Amino acid sequence: MQKRTAALSLTLAVSALLPAALPAQATAGSSGSYATKTPYAPQQNMRSYQHAPKGFVPVFTENVSRHGSRAASDSEDGDLILALWEKARSEGQLTRDGERFGGETKSLLATMDAIGYGQLSGRGVREIQDTAARLEKRLPGLFERIVENSEQINVVNSGKDRAVDSGNLFAEALAENDPALAPLITPARTDADLLYFHKSAGGAEYRDYVENDERLATTLDTITNQTASHTAARDVLKKIFKPAFVERIAAGEFESIATEVEAAQAVYALYSIAPAMADEGDWNMQRYIAPRDARWFAYLSDAEDFYEKGPGFEDSDITYRMANVLLDDFFTKIDAKRNGTSDAGAELRFTHAEEIIPLAALMGLPGSTKAVSEAELYTYADNPWRGESVASMATNIQWDLFRKGNRYLVRMLYNEKQTAFKKGCEPVAKGSYFYDVDELKQCLGRTAP
Repeated sequence: MQKRTAALSLTLAVSALLPAALPAQATAGSSGSYATKTPYAPQQNMRSYQHAPKGFVPVFTENVSRHGSRAASDSEDGDLILALWEKARSEGQLTRDGERFGGETKSLLATMDAIGYGQLSGRGVREIQDTAARLEKRLPGLFERIVENSEQINVVNSGKDRAVDSGNLFAEALAENDPALAPLITPARTDADLLYFHKSAGGAEYRDYVENDERLATTLDTITNQTASHTAARDVLKKIFKPAFVERIAAGEFESIATEVEAAQAVYALYSIAPAMADEGDWNMQRYIAPRDARWFAYLSDAEDFYEKGPGFEDSDITYRMANVLLDDFFTKIDAKRNGTSDAGAELRFTHAEEIIPLAALMGLPGSTKAVSEAELYTYADNPWRGESVASMATNIQWDLFRKGNRYLVRMLYNEKQTAFKKGCEPVAKGSYFYDVDELKQCLGRTAP
């Protein structure tokens, strides 16, 4: 805990020295190919939101957000590829770029260790703080109402450090922008059943699927072991190692590495986490992986997430059924507001990709609507699912509740972009992004009161 606190202070200090605005980076169609490690960028200009129907005013907001950009979960990939690098160096088997690779990798690993593996980076801190600031700017009338009526702002997290820190940073940013909100922010609480459901009791069947389902294992093996994977892997490794050494890796000579694909995936893992660490340094990992190869390894990463957390196989909902607990909570909080049994003005939840991805599939959010049959493979060519747009770092889903008399409407934002609910949900008018609460209950499988 002491190291984590010191690391968070370090990232805050680094953040304070840098410009407040994140560089613009599209999360859809990005050439970076960082999959779910893609840093966050809001997807709509605040000046372009549709106005609520006449007479409706905001009375409540709720969200669920992935934590901000972070260091890698552990040093496994770096340690694995560095062991090969040391062997190659001792034998004179490094390319010119390869000679630099070891130093850059060691520097990246040391920096992540100093922050704390899995902890927020400076960029992640800013992503969360800036998202909070934009929330207040979008709904000034709501926050004025919250202050006027002394309504609560509730913060809930998964219990994991990066989610706890994200929630706290979000709340602190709200209070910094409007000090009158500070006494209204309740102490953060942890609810693992709600926000870490893939590892809670409700996720037992899901965990069995990931660990033991033969169809899943066969499908992922088929995708990973394509000829294109081996070709891309050799392309990556030849930037670091001389051809003869790459051939030895491919032949399985080294016990620590099963195949050249596994070795290249370790390089890709370092490449994909480096942008999250941009505030702490510049490691230029793109030197070691060509754009076409980065895109292929992003596809392999996306395929695993697609089948393990996303739409998956069309004859099964095992990957996203457990997200019902979170969708239920959205409606529960809205019902409490409508019924007058809640004094909350905002409900702010902080979680992980393992929860965001299933929720997106359950709700049929853009990009998460197409499952595949057992006979076909998920590919970029014929499926829109992309980790970078479905669950980038700090991805968020927000529902705003508007009231006029006894009628309540909901507007959804997905990564701060006004977003229609799934097909079959009818808005209050053609082309509108506002939906009657009871209509949403019916089309999302909840019983209207």
